[in-house]
Amino acid sequence: MPRPATAPPAILRVIAVDPSLRCTGYAILDKLGGKMRAVEYGVIKNAPKLLPSACLVAIHTRLAELIQKHEPHCAAVEGIIFVQSHRIAITMGAARGAAILAMATRGLPVYEYAPRRVKQAAVGTGTAAKTQVAFMVRARLGLTETPSPDAADALAIGLAHFQAHETASHGAAVLQQV
Repeated sequence: MPRPATAPPAILRVIAVDPSLRCTGYAILDKLGGKMRAVEYGVIKNAPKLLPSACLVAIHTRLAELIQKHEPHCAAVEGIIFVQSHRIAITMGAARGAAILAMATRGLPVYEYAPRRVKQAAVGTGTAAKTQVAFMVRARLGLTETPSPDAADALAIGLAHFQAHETASHGAAVLQQV
């Protein structure tokens, strides 16, 4: 007697973003069961002479291209961090807004994760240094090179999302949409 057909396992694909006006880290990650892999990652670099408004357009445009190319199911972004300068907070908020707009206008649910939670998901402690995050992201995803700090942060945001998604699938409400 033939076996009933079973649906193929579902792959969860996320675009993760570490927003910044000049160096926005991004990552596309897949998770199938317990196996995670980086599909693409990098940094959207904006020249120092580029006007802030042009930087926001560049962030939005590049993320829209990545979403169209990779068709992620959802998006993850780093939450608001405490900064001592109002000017820096406003600039970071604008970059974050451009990223969220690119993701939300394409219908993606957008989740946010606190920086401490991102570090904890990647390294095991919320006080890890950027070099530790990059090293652990490389090890956990089996990368052949250590990613730049901004790309490593985006990869770590993706890992935090996978961890939260797994916890939520067991009944805990840990996903926070923007």
